[in-house]
Amino acid sequence: MSSYDMSRTLMRIAHEIVERNQNSSDILLVGLQRRGVPLANRLSQAIESFEGFKVPVGSLDINFYRDDLSQRPLPLIHPTKLPVKIDDKIAILVDDVFYTGRTSRAALNALIDLGRPSLIQLAVMVDRGHRELPIRADYVGKNIPTTQNQTIQVRVDEYDGTEEVVLIEDNQPELALL
Repeated sequence: MSSYDMSRTLMRIAHEIVERNQNSSDILLVGLQRRGVPLANRLSQAIESFEGFKVPVGSLDINFYRDDLSQRPLPLIHPTKLPVKIDDKIAILVDDVFYTGRTSRAALNALIDLGRPSLIQLAVMVDRGHRELPIRADYVGKNIPTTQNQTIQVRVDEYDGTEEVVLIEDNQPELALL
């Protein structure tokens, strides 16, 4: 998926968010650290381009809520920042890749510890399948079924110096998704 395709996809998701949530002023986009944050910012900019107001964007670090914390190296902790109280807001969690559902479960737990939104939704750039928990995304940029030996990477300028989505096979060169 090219930079152009990513922009078009995010614009489509932004329109879906506004169409589904009649009171757009109650929306809070919450990007999951790391790559969900730039995606949430892009969604906010897209909504502003056609609605005329900026949707607030926060960032959420879910590392201490993960159920695999003891099985991984110590994580790099990023700050959680919410520009407004989440009580009675429509909180839309934004992530790059939706896989097993465990990251989303951790995000739900982290968010609920911070307040009581009226509604929580999930927006993802890519859904690669292989769910282990009964969680689904409300907004999906692209469904890309993968094998267990494949990985999807969503690359953003802020961290990677490029905007693209790539498929990586174990021990193989990456394949751009077009």
